[in-house]
Amino acid sequence: MTTLNIKEVRKTITRNKLSEKIFNIIGLLSMLFGIITLLALLFDLLSDGFPRISWQFLTSFPSRKAENAGILSAWVGTLLVMFVTALVAIPVGIASGIYLEEYARKNWLSDLIEINVTNLAGVPSIIYGLLALGVFVYGLNLSQSILTAGLTLALLVLPVVIVATREALRAIPNTIREAAYATGASKWQMIWDHVLPYSTGTILTGIIVALARAIGETAPLITIGALTFIAFLPDPPIKGEFPFISFAWLLAPFTVLPIQMFDWVSRPQEDFQVNAAAAGVVLIFMTLAMNAVAIYLRYRLREKIKW
Repeated sequence: MTTLNIKEVRKTITRNKLSEKIFNIIGLLSMLFGIITLLALLFDLLSDGFPRISWQFLTSFPSRKAENAGILSAWVGTLLVMFVTALVAIPVGIASGIYLEEYARKNWLSDLIEINVTNLAGVPSIIYGLLALGVFVYGLNLSQSILTAGLTLALLVLPVVIVATREALRAIPNTIREAAYATGASKWQMIWDHVLPYSTGTILTGIIVALARAIGETAPLITIGALTFIAFLPDPPIKGEFPFISFAWLLAPFTVLPIQMFDWVSRPQEDFQVNAAAAGVVLIFMTLAMNAVAIYLRYRLREKIKW
């Protein structure tokens, strides 16, 4: 290599390093801008809403008077709707991901299903609300109930859970599968005892993202007829008399925290704006608590695998 060629190579390397530094600086500044903006919004929400949070606020029903209004029916409805959503979306999504990745034949049909599932993850949530309105409310006559809301949000997050499950299974080396087959394990034993334990952490990460999206959704719930004012709670799932378990709460009317916040911010009184900020703080806390449980389970599962 001539001296001229060496100089050109050095210039190219120097130019590439400079471009890399510039890109890193731009990326860092963009990240800091997003983080600072998020922290500013969070601080503004906390400063407005946190002083309003009290035991009376958490245990009172909505009211026409802002100082007496609470979020009891809203946070209870949120918990019940999310329970139904998780109960439907998690097992169905994981089972679908396992089938598509481990059992389905790799042909044009499986490719078509994969493309459609990926596209469904980006469909606007209002579309799922219209679908639920036609299928669950009018088709199956489930009315504007907790069950309808849970099934609607389950459909919304199901593609996310499926995609996360498939990616988690795909990341497991084939050598683990081959080693399981070498010891005489069946296909299901290989998946249950070897592949799933190593992919559970990544699957839980996808579930966290999916449920965090579901808990803040408003548009599909408004579409299926969620109420903005409820001054009662649904029947408890556990009763004192036989058969002790009741499913009447599934068909009860409902409201959730995002709907309650939407109702309050649409009112001109400043006190209702403060109530909405306080409800937002509670919603953030519920989301963080839900994520913390999932992260703890993921940590425990990873520690179990290490041992």
